[in-house]
Amino acid sequence: MQKKLPLWTKIVYGSGDFGYSMTNSIIAAYFLLFLTDVVGMSAATAGIAILIGRTWDYINDPLIGNFSDRTKTRWGRRRPFLLFGAVPFAITFAMLWYKPAFVDQTALAVYYTLAYVLYDAAQTFVFMPYFALTPELTDDYDERTSLTSYRMVFNIMGGLIAFTIPLMVVGSFSPENASNVQRMGLIFGALSAIPLFLIFFKTRETPNLIPYEKPNILNSIKVALKNRPFVLGAVVYLATWTSMNVVQTVLLYYVKYVLLKESMSDILMGLIFITAIIALPLWNWVSKKLDKRKAYALGISFWAVAQILLMSLTSSTPIGWVMALCVVAGVGVSAAHVLPWAMIPDAIEYGELNTGERHEGVFYSLVTLMAKVASSIAIPLTAFVLEFTGYIPNSSTQPQSALNGIRFLIGPVPAVFLIVGIVFALRYPLERNEFNAILGKLKKQRAEGKKETIPEE
Repeated sequence: MQKKLPLWTKIVYGSGDFGYSMTNSIIAAYFLLFLTDVVGMSAATAGIAILIGRTWDYINDPLIGNFSDRTKTRWGRRRPFLLFGAVPFAITFAMLWYKPAFVDQTALAVYYTLAYVLYDAAQTFVFMPYFALTPELTDDYDERTSLTSYRMVFNIMGGLIAFTIPLMVVGSFSPENASNVQRMGLIFGALSAIPLFLIFFKTRETPNLIPYEKPNILNSIKVALKNRPFVLGAVVYLATWTSMNVVQTVLLYYVKYVLLKESMSDILMGLIFITAIIALPLWNWVSKKLDKRKAYALGISFWAVAQILLMSLTSSTPIGWVMALCVVAGVGVSAAHVLPWAMIPDAIEYGELNTGERHEGVFYSLVTLMAKVASSIAIPLTAFVLEFTGYIPNSSTQPQSALNGIRFLIGPVPAVFLIVGIVFALRYPLERNEFNAILGKLKKQRAEGKKETIPEE
């Protein structure tokens, strides 16, 4: 396998994360607000619908991951999923933003629960195989970070667009703009599907690194759970993206009701994501100078401090101070996008050295499962806190208890998850030298057709 990937390969592959990020960010930022302020559901009912929709769908990830590991076609193992899943993915995303004619709370909860289940299934069908391509494109420690950085350029661009353009299409999230919300769902569902076709037609999977076998799903899951670097990396990812989802979900509420600067929502969010894009080369460089885990700890510390400081702001805080904190948060958000994803593929070689098997599909299905767990924690948590603290949908003013609840969600909650991520990242065992040693043993093992193991820590 080549050590350096062509630039075109990195760009084409990276473009797939545009749709994944954009749709997830739109859901995180607007879906709860859509259900409470446009559809008219109570915050608690909306939270329950999202929670059921997310948790019920957990089973899709390992099943589809194992299915892609077992798939063998003339187009490869992963790419057929992109071809046949792109259109259903776009359609089911649009379904989430349709406002039914009925108003019964139970009926609405059933509709949006089912829509969420279908959307999650379609999303898993395309993006789990997409993510599993990463370790099949390069086995170089730093090149994987570079490849992930290109992915994250598109990921952050998707997030930037998600937090700005939908507001231009929708206007305000109010009942009279329901048709605008539906139009937004159709537009962004279609935009998210286009890169999947590009990847299918313009990339090629490399030959299997080991003889092709059809792994058993239960065995694959057991192998993943026994892989210490993978488990630690998955926990880092879960903690990071739970924090990300909490922030994305509560940020509009925070800007609208705490800062009283709803008209500046797109500017403030754009500032965070533009900073994150600019900072991506920084974290690629820091990772090469240090290693992935130390770079993660440094970057996430920036973000945690910014979230704590945001808790103290009020409507009278100078806008320059607010924007400065957005820049600091953006630097940390950049690290959060690159480094957890860059840790995961290294654990696959670690597992191969111990077992003689590769389970990219199941490994990445468990990572996408972590993303769903993060969302199923963050969005319902936000909804229940809003309900508990007395949030009033579409009210120009909120009770002090609701404002305190929003501050609690924007500050301490994400900061605690970020600290958990730092703790587990520092325990991640695969520094550059350790990984290169594993890779050297693997190359020898593949050449000789033998299995060599390393002790578990």
